[in-house]
Amino acid sequence: MNATAEIVLIAAAIVYVLARRLRGEPAVGKRLLLLPAVLGLIGLTQTTPNGLGFLLVSVVLSVAFGVLRGLTIRTYEQHGIVMLRYTATTVVLWVASIAARFAVGFLLAPGGAQSNGLMLVVGAGLLAEGLVVMSRAVRVGGQVVWAKGRNGAPHRTSAVLDSWQEKVRETRHDSTR
Repeated sequence: MNATAEIVLIAAAIVYVLARRLRGEPAVGKRLLLLPAVLGLIGLTQTTPNGLGFLLVSVVLSVAFGVLRGLTIRTYEQHGIVMLRYTATTVVLWVASIAARFAVGFLLAPGGAQSNGLMLVVGAGLLAEGLVVMSRAVRVGGQVVWAKGRNGAPHRTSAVLDSWQEKVRETRHDSTR
């Protein structure tokens, strides 16, 4: 995939995620954890040694912004399901993270290296955001789902997420005694 197509594809994906999450959607583990991890792994296989310092700085910045975004996302229970919603601060942090990537690229990237590892950078930031959101979602009273049900089918859960949520509830219950 050429660099322009990759940038357009990633920009479209970010706009799509922003639009959905500004409206509010279920906190779905698969979307928050698995998809960003896959995106990052695909990006890792496409990186080149060209501009490795720039790539490393970009990944660190993306993870830091991902953590900050995760802290600003509202998690709440609706109809027994844990939901998430981006806030205005989350959107500002998205804009700041993109601006920071361009600024670092301007300062550090040798010719053409700005597109190197873009999928890795975006995937790492989304994964960091997802981990923070999931750690907050398991503390909300509703069910954290693994995958959204399709065509009227019930949402699928995950034994790992259920166990994590139960441990958090037990810890909270023990601390209130």
